[in-house]
Amino acid sequence: MSDIPGRSAQPSQERTTHVVTLRGELDLLAAPALRAHLDMLTAGPCPDLVLDLRPVSFIDCTGLGVLCRVRNRVSARQGRLRLVTDNTSLRRVLRHTGLTGVFELLPGMPAGVAGPPAADTLDEAVL
Repeated sequence: MSDIPGRSAQPSQERTTHVVTLRGELDLLAAPALRAHLDMLTAGPCPDLVLDLRPVSFIDCTGLGVLCRVRNRVSARQGRLRLVTDNTSLRRVLRHTGLTGVFELLPGMPAGVAGPPAADTLDEAVL
């Protein structure tokens, strides 16, 4: 896993993009570990975070709450959050909850952003 942005001794203009692939179910059981991991990644100034939700099979209100929390943390620190999903069910949930316009939604990985190392892939077994 890479360093948290903003934790170096020297100020840097270069922004590190953290890519986290989430797998399985984002629910009440997965939320505490996911929240802790995302809090760590968004602790510094100007976090740049890409959450790959394409392998997510289910999300409940607790999972949506975690996504809203990370969005608020990123926004408060003048950062950027992108959600990658091509899942029509997840997009429908976001639309019905009024969250579609709240998140920057992408159908695929943004150009120039590599996938995560194995350590930044979280699934229900890890969470």
